[in-house]
Amino acid sequence: MKILVGMSGGVDSSVAALLLKQAGHEVIGATMSIWDDANVAHIPEHANGCFAPDKDDIAEAAKVCQTIGIPHVVLDCREEYKNIVLSNFKSEYKAGRTPNPCVICNAKIKFSVLPQAAAKSGINFDKFATGHYAGVEYNHQTERYQIIRGVDERKDQSYFLYRLTQEQLAQITLPLGSKTKTEIRQLAHIAGLSVSDKPDSQDFYNGAINDILQFSPQTGNFVGTDGKILGTHNGYWNFTIGQRRGLGISAPRPLYVLSINKEKNEVVLGYAEDCLHTELVAENWNWQSPAPDKTIYCSAKIRSSQSPCEVEVFPHDDGIFSVKFFSPQSAITPGQSVVLYDGNLLLGGGIIK
Repeated sequence: MKILVGMSGGVDSSVAALLLKQAGHEVIGATMSIWDDANVAHIPEHANGCFAPDKDDIAEAAKVCQTIGIPHVVLDCREEYKNIVLSNFKSEYKAGRTPNPCVICNAKIKFSVLPQAAAKSGINFDKFATGHYAGVEYNHQTERYQIIRGVDERKDQSYFLYRLTQEQLAQITLPLGSKTKTEIRQLAHIAGLSVSDKPDSQDFYNGAINDILQFSPQTGNFVGTDGKILGTHNGYWNFTIGQRRGLGISAPRPLYVLSINKEKNEVVLGYAEDCLHTELVAENWNWQSPAPDKTIYCSAKIRSSQSPCEVEVFPHDDGIFSVKFFSPQSAITPGQSVVLYDGNLLLGGGIIK
């Protein structure tokens, strides 16, 4: 089988290509170029984010491909990335929400624009692969493809893949779903890959958020839950629900961001217990299993790093669903995603409203 592998220059995608080559497939490495200096106000000091100057990563991916013995291509995806991922990033912050750019990038760029660009350039392939810690399988009962959680609980990346469509899922293979991070690094070391000890990307972007947003400062108020003014800030978009650091407000106990009012340019602060909630409403759902038409019980994650929690999910009109948690959750954040699971099978997910 001829497989195109999306290679970021990191250890995970490098080993994905290695494993597929060792399995006897014809493998082609493809790296998407997404960085453009014109899209940021300042170049980040540390290039350890998903969105960062990618010259070194491209060179690293090319070096790995040479070691493995496969061809490598670079595909220019900068314009699409700007118009889709960065545009969504800006509009969501402007609306007072906190987006998850990795979710948008996977669905719209990495598993869409990248393989399409490869096909348009004349590269023929049967499947597209990445180094995500997740799996994909066909459910014969529902006649649908579904993402499966990775076996490495700490590295499972299924959360970021919930927006993939049936058409996309039918065309992909994810060889790292049954592996742990330790195993991946060992395989890279044995194969003599230069990236075997390369640190993982930690964040979407490692500079100041306004490097991307480029919004003009706008003085607004920090207020308490009683409406009392506690201080001032330079714009509500600089804050997200649950944030504690960088507030600059003195108080007897640590304060956290509880909510954002973009119309008033207000950021409401409170204490840790005020961040706890047991229910959310989400919209813009993408279902990998059939969408439920009645109440279901399953588990959910509101951030990629947490373990799934037991929930009750019930539908409303217009594709909106409520998710009720059996235990309180901290910092449920509009703009972020809630993703549902049945055991290790991903059911679907939506954007928290």
